[in-house]
Amino acid sequence: MNNKNVVDMTRGAITPQIIHFTLPLIIGNFFVLTYNAVDSIIVGRFVGVNALASLGAASPVMNIMLFLIIGICLGMSVLMGNYFGSNDIDNLKKVISTSIIVGGLFTLLIVILGFFFTHKILALMNTPAVIIDDATTYLQIIFIGLIFTFIYNIYAATLRSMGNSKVSLYFLIASAFLNVVLDILFVVIWKQGVAGAALATVIAEAFSALFCILYVRFNIPFLRFKQSEFILDKDFLKIIMSYSSVAAMQQITLHLGKFLIQGAVNPLGVFVIAAFNAVTRIDDFVMIVQQNIGHGITGFLAQNKGKGNYNRIRKGFIIGFKMEVFYSLLMTIIIFLFAKDLMILFVGAAESQVVEEGVQYLKIMSILYLLPGLTNVIQGYFRGLGKMKKTLNSTFIQIIVRVTAAYLIASYFGIKGFALACLIGWICMLGYQVPVLLKIGNKNRIKHY
Repeated sequence: MNNKNVVDMTRGAITPQIIHFTLPLIIGNFFVLTYNAVDSIIVGRFVGVNALASLGAASPVMNIMLFLIIGICLGMSVLMGNYFGSNDIDNLKKVISTSIIVGGLFTLLIVILGFFFTHKILALMNTPAVIIDDATTYLQIIFIGLIFTFIYNIYAATLRSMGNSKVSLYFLIASAFLNVVLDILFVVIWKQGVAGAALATVIAEAFSALFCILYVRFNIPFLRFKQSEFILDKDFLKIIMSYSSVAAMQQITLHLGKFLIQGAVNPLGVFVIAAFNAVTRIDDFVMIVQQNIGHGITGFLAQNKGKGNYNRIRKGFIIGFKMEVFYSLLMTIIIFLFAKDLMILFVGAAESQVVEEGVQYLKIMSILYLLPGLTNVIQGYFRGLGKMKKTLNSTFIQIIVRVTAAYLIASYFGIKGFALACLIGWICMLGYQVPVLLKIGNKNRIKHY
């Protein structure tokens, strides 16, 4: 399996491997976020506050479906990493082919159901009548593009399981720039409003999916499937469903929580909806890095678990922990100091009420960023060792507490209440994670010695 396009992380210096693997994930996901951020900035500046609010109302639904697909692919990648780490290429190919078939069919089902029930879902969220039609249009177009989202993510997951996180980054950068160009064409020049922003995103995603397919086909010889090899393996189907269903449920739970919280935001009015849309974009830029450090740990641990390298697993986790702490504290300083400037970037200085609402939220949230950093590195540890149910349990606890707190205190504290609800949720999440982490760590130490 000597191939420059894959990386064996079961040997060699640990810190450079984790950094080299994680950094492309971080940069790549920054570009993913630009899809939505650019949509929000251009729509907010050139269409108006109501249009920006419609994107904010649509965002939780979109994220549930997006991260459902990402969760499915993430669960599959853990199994891929195990077989790659043990150099079992035959079973690796069976996992990949089964994953593509099952995941593709499931995504198609999501597309069909999502397209026809979009308006009803938004109505259940108490979406204001003045923005619900624009939000529906935006979401329906995004739903159609989910098939491209799956194709990109399953191929990217395959590459990451083999230690290659750089290639998918290059394709994301290209598609992100394409999205910006198309946003300007559709929204600014051709005046297509929120529909134009959605079309720009879908077209850009289609190109990133195509690039991934072509790269794997022409650059990784041992993944060129013969027709007889591209099959649905019933034995692996059960294992894949076990891993992916839990990972997907974890992602769904997280974003279902955001969906429910949006239902608490919407009654507070268009200005708060617009502000909350902007601040959640900012939060996403901060927390996606934390999540990707966790994903980097997952990829590293999955390969080493396949090899039985428990000492490298322990060292890899400690390095990931230090990375999360350093980054989170840096973001606390930056967001706290530049909260107003960031809000103006989204809506302009003229929208003073929206800016003020956003600044109130960001001043509190920035102080709390260390907490999700810690929860994410622990989640990465659980996933890398195949402890998928632990990630689900901890996320479920956090979301239940956070959503409950949001509905109880938002009417008293306004937009600040949503930041305080996050604080309560993360504390409860760590209360579950830390004892489980110590227990698993002790078992692995015994295995090693």
